[in-house]
Amino acid sequence: MAATDETTTEETPDQRATSFDMLIIGAGISGIGAGYYLQREHPGRRYAILEARDASGGTWDLFRYPGIRSDSDLHTFGYAFKPWRDKDAIAGADKILAYLRETAAEHGIDRRIRYGTRVLGASWSSADARWTVETERQDTGERATLTCNWLFAAAGYYRYDEGYTPHFPGRERFSGTIVHPQHWPEDLDTSGKRVLVIGSGATAVTLVPALAPDAAHVTMLQRTPTYIMPVPAQDKVANLLRRLLDEGRAYALTRRKNIARQQVIWRLFQKYPKAARRLIRRVNAKQLPEGYPVDEHFNPPYDPWDQRLCAVPDGDLFRAIRQGRASVVTDRIATFTEGGVLLESGRELEADVVVTATGLNVQAMGGISLTVDDRPVSLADTVAYKGMMLSGVPNFSYSIGYTNSSWTLKVGLLCEHLCRLLAHMDSLGYDTAVPVLADPAMPTRPLLDFGAGYIQRAIDKLPRQGDRTPWLTSMNYAGDVQLLRHLPVTDPELRFSVSPGGPVAGPRASQEVSA
Repeated sequence: MAATDETTTEETPDQRATSFDMLIIGAGISGIGAGYYLQREHPGRRYAILEARDASGGTWDLFRYPGIRSDSDLHTFGYAFKPWRDKDAIAGADKILAYLRETAAEHGIDRRIRYGTRVLGASWSSADARWTVETERQDTGERATLTCNWLFAAAGYYRYDEGYTPHFPGRERFSGTIVHPQHWPEDLDTSGKRVLVIGSGATAVTLVPALAPDAAHVTMLQRTPTYIMPVPAQDKVANLLRRLLDEGRAYALTRRKNIARQQVIWRLFQKYPKAARRLIRRVNAKQLPEGYPVDEHFNPPYDPWDQRLCAVPDGDLFRAIRQGRASVVTDRIATFTEGGVLLESGRELEADVVVTATGLNVQAMGGISLTVDDRPVSLADTVAYKGMMLSGVPNFSYSIGYTNSSWTLKVGLLCEHLCRLLAHMDSLGYDTAVPVLADPAMPTRPLLDFGAGYIQRAIDKLPRQGDRTPWLTSMNYAGDVQLLRHLPVTDPELRFSVSPGGPVAGPRASQEVSA
């Protein structure tokens, strides 16, 4: 990849430029992080961030439902290079959004963002070692073409324009308001109303305690219970360290502590699922009123971490239940009625407002179509390389974070590895890198071994992963630190080359190699 003389932190980027070293799709937490690492390690590279919406922040700007917050602590969900300064470790979207935009502004990343620019598709030319990226202006529909040597998909994993709502019989008969959290109306007032929240995932367990203080009553209706654990909203150790030490050192120590805790809990829960189940049940029982039917509403049929655990800061969901302002019902909907829903058990739940917290529509790689040398890429036929590239797709990387820990921990490692890979290519004069399966018959399995419904619904549209390194999509942070940060970027199944139209440099630029 050819470098330019532009320095990202001092010069004003040309918003009319059409040729880049890298294009990053998405100005959320992953895209902003990718911009930071790229300009820190490769300040001469020209890049832009393409954002379909009119604002940065991704998820944290899109979702506006009451109480929206992280379910990971911000000392690990935040960037390694940017200390989290707020006293709350589990924070609301407003604080996270301010943190992201402050990061972008501090490093000039915000000036690299092209808003209202949706990526429709990208086609790779091996002869030129270039991606041709087709874009569309969201406001005018105007189409434009950009080119780059490297394409980075940081657009998350779900569709921003629609959430998932299953078919509910009789829905049209309901006389009240039905709303999906992904499209929460600004003028929706639930004060004094009976609110029914359908779902039991992170969104539902956030909404219930947020709505409970003002609503007449909030009911969480679930088909299947979810593992839910109370966590402290504030990290007392982190706040103490910040008073005793300088900011950078305090943040680094807190981050290490929390990473270690996350990994220990995950490993123990994986190794001893029965003991983990008993522990979670005991904690839940202590948080709930005496005699509460814990096994009916808080005892999932699957093991811990087969799906993500839901964290509730300071046990706010349990507190709302204890106070009688919220309740949980485990049943299935037979049909909507004019005044609520009729359950399969024959019980009817009355409601003025129904919230369908029923999940997301997964969309891989921002929904863009990819073509390599005029051949369309079927994502389902590709295999993930190191959890960051795709077999047979040159100079393309993507970011998917952890499902068992803070999302950003993985994204940071992927960005570091990509920057090392670019440096390696520069040193030897290569302009193309593509993962190639040495054994096409290698057994594969779903990209994410995760039981969540939104993943399962899209499993046949996602890339696969293999049964061995480097084709594994690891959820092990310690192993990823070794693989992505410390081990060489080269691998026998990663092929490097120089395109016919590319620069000739380095001792092996004239031959295609695997290194």
